[in-house]
Amino acid sequence: MLHAWATDAAVLKGRPGFISTQLYRGIAGSSTFLNHAVWESVDHYRAARLDDSVRAAARKLYPATLVASPHLFRAQAVPGICVA
Repeated sequence: MLHAWATDAAVLKGRPGFISTQLYRGIAGSSTFLNHAVWESVDHYRAARLDDSVRAAARKLYPATLVASPHLFRAQAVPGICVA
């Protein structure tokens, strides 16, 4: 799994709009991973993920049993706590 993610991330790293990514793994026996990727815009992310060559490469990397649940988020400012 880690090799597949690293390979996929290296491909996406070269795409326009990519800023950064970090992989998190659940603890205490969890088999859950969270990929926190930062893109300049939703359009950049979609263009990268909808590219046929990127999709074909990802299908070869990850097992068919993988369950992925992509979500898009926007940073939220909370006065006195954090900025967006």
